[in-house]
Amino acid sequence: MIELTYFGHSTFLMGVNGKKILFDPFISPNSLAKEVAIDDLRPDYLLVSHGHEDHVADVERIAKNSGAMLVSNFEIVSWFQEKGIRNAHPLNHGGAVNFDFGRVKYVNAIHSSTMPDGASGGNPGGFVVESDAGTFYYAGDTALTYDMKLIADSFAIDFAVLPIGDNFTMGIEDAIKAADFVGTETIVGMHYDTFPYITIDKEAARQVARDAGKELIVLQLGESITL
Repeated sequence: MIELTYFGHSTFLMGVNGKKILFDPFISPNSLAKEVAIDDLRPDYLLVSHGHEDHVADVERIAKNSGAMLVSNFEIVSWFQEKGIRNAHPLNHGGAVNFDFGRVKYVNAIHSSTMPDGASGGNPGGFVVESDAGTFYYAGDTALTYDMKLIADSFAIDFAVLPIGDNFTMGIEDAIKAADFVGTETIVGMHYDTFPYITIDKEAARQVARDAGKELIVLQLGESITL
């Protein structure tokens, strides 16, 4: 089983085989997350999908506080290494690596990726995390793509963390198709409500998912569940 704690936007802390994995930390600039004690977070790993500020804003602060290993694409890792982060592992699309909690594969996403200072963030991606505690797909910011079908060919996905805010990413209708593509009935929603452009009716989204035979989990900020 895998424990998830939601810290707003696309930021999740996952407990996998005794290790803490923090995805796309965007906390201190997020007014909805102002109660989160960011300096108390002590992840073992930081997984970053792409370079936009709303996914990397707190990477440097948390990495330096915790000593967590940064895992992302080559361009993002290099950018943070210039800021003094040395504990890092670069990946590129299709590549995978074994860590002490399980195996991480960096997979395709359809989006853009620019670092906060305008530098290239490389190509955006998502992650498949495979372990004996469970296997999940963290999509990052992405449009629906047939590449997601390849995930189902190689992995038994227990749940998928998918954007549902529309406008900049998939909305709920495409997220349901994405869940079909990767072979799961369970969607954990992300990338919604943080900005006016991506404000959604959460209950309506849940109903759309139910009508399609899917479970959409929309967590409250700070809420934890086990899947």
